[in-house]
Amino acid sequence: MAGIPHDHYEPKAAWEKSLAKRLPILGLMYDTLMIPTPKNLNWMWIWGIVLTFVLVLQIATGVALVMHYTPHVDLAFSSVEHIMRNVNGGYMLRYMHANGASLFFVAVYAHIFRGLYYGSYKAPREITWIIGMLIYLMMMGTAFMGYVLPWGQMSFWGATVITGLFGAIPFIGEALQTWLLGGPAVDNATLNRFFSLHYLLPFVIAGLVAVHIWAFHTTGNNNPTGVEVRRTSKEDAAKDTLPFWPYFVIKDLFALAVILAVFFAVVGFMPNYLGHPDNYIEANPLATPAHIVPEWYFLPFYAILRAFTADVWVVIIADTLTGGIVDAKFFGVLAMFGAIAVMALAPWLDTSSVRSGRFRPMFKWWFALLVFDFFVLMWVGAQEAKFPYDMISLVASAYWFAYFLIILPLLGVIEKPTPRPNTIEDDFAEHYPKASSGGSAGQSQTTPAE
Repeated sequence: MAGIPHDHYEPKAAWEKSLAKRLPILGLMYDTLMIPTPKNLNWMWIWGIVLTFVLVLQIATGVALVMHYTPHVDLAFSSVEHIMRNVNGGYMLRYMHANGASLFFVAVYAHIFRGLYYGSYKAPREITWIIGMLIYLMMMGTAFMGYVLPWGQMSFWGATVITGLFGAIPFIGEALQTWLLGGPAVDNATLNRFFSLHYLLPFVIAGLVAVHIWAFHTTGNNNPTGVEVRRTSKEDAAKDTLPFWPYFVIKDLFALAVILAVFFAVVGFMPNYLGHPDNYIEANPLATPAHIVPEWYFLPFYAILRAFTADVWVVIIADTLTGGIVDAKFFGVLAMFGAIAVMALAPWLDTSSVRSGRFRPMFKWWFALLVFDFFVLMWVGAQEAKFPYDMISLVASAYWFAYFLIILPLLGVIEKPTPRPNTIEDDFAEHYPKASSGGSAGQSQTTPAE
């Protein structure tokens, strides 16, 4: 890890030295496995390996499913049924792939909220955070396009509703929507385009994941205290860290085993629990479902999209000031993407000099309310757009934006943080006195953690 003194790989055998001169793959593997890692990482730091595993699982099962899928409006639905009924192990491949998407988003939401609580977006990790948000956007696009491929009722009408949002963009909306669909409506060209992109984007995500890992290997891992690893000497760094192998690898593998036990229980016993029954009905452009609902992991932002109707005062003001350019539909689109944008801007919206939420008493309550608000948005996004759900979604959406744009900047000014440990070693000694090799656990500081 750049900046943290530690032992690097040194080839000893003649073949190792020869390989190191031509392709330093062994040195790269050694430095990756033996990377100094803050030794006080808790169980919220296990989601990285879960996300990596699920990405590999999704690519592997996706490649297998592609061998039997036909991207044509007349054949797509029946090809999925063929996979389920006739392909050896096809039902398991499909259920693993479909529920793998849900596990992907469970892990990524836990990963994001962990980062928001412990301040993993703060300097010098802003670029790491931005890359992570780009991965999240790619995940959303990939999942949406994948949901269209079975060509069931919810697939067709979900694609119709979501692609219709692009038509709300002033001046270029209609042309953009037509270009995206490949025609005037959701049809065969749309299915082919979505199939192609759904196959391509996971490999783009894999590339971004590699850059994401490279980025935090360069800056170093954040940790629950937000205190940086000491870089003054190899001895001090060794007191704050442990090598990634075997300590954190074993810990991550144990957590992965537990999570996969739950995952395969879902795949084996309740594989359709998170799906929608209408998607087992072949797409019919002439029959609209009573209630169009996206997958559960889109529901919070779907609720924000629907919250800003034409009778909301902020929409009325925007519509009046822009001469009708920013109407309710376009405002909803801006709000939906804006809800993700404000998360991406967290490194610059958070004005506190303290990184970790563990030492921010006021922040803890507002953050807990944000997590609750996220689940409220998820719940209300699955309900019909009528009273009282429309009011609940509007209030929940308002808090989401207020947290990032008002509360987070203000807390940095008015909040008084509690004392933090001087070093990671001190924090570890306080929580694990028997495992610690020593350290001044009683010392603390109130200076910035950066």
